[in-house]
Amino acid sequence: MRDFVDGSAFNYEQGQRARKLFAAVVLAALDDAIADDKKYGNGPEQIARWARSRDGREVLSCAGIDPNERVVSGLMEFVSKGIRTSVALSREESERRMAAEEAEAA
Repeated sequence: MRDFVDGSAFNYEQGQRARKLFAAVVLAALDDAIADDKKYGNGPEQIARWARSRDGREVLSCAGIDPNERVVSGLMEFVSKGIRTSVALSREESERRMAAEEAEAA
């Protein structure tokens, strides 16, 4: 029984690592689309094309993201904002956004 539990825990951890790896691929695709948007002006269309492709749907699924049209429109909106993923996920950016929301509410 103990071997089964250890094996299940190991498999779960492996799955979580794989999901994080695919999530990193999604973040890289977003950064590439943002770079395309700044250079060529077609970033949202690029990320939408990728997310709707077979490979894009597979990567999104493996990252734990349901590849539906709502997700595609969210990715397009994120790219159109032009904020790189490393900046968007940072604490400083989060604090800045919270301060801006509080200022709007006041």
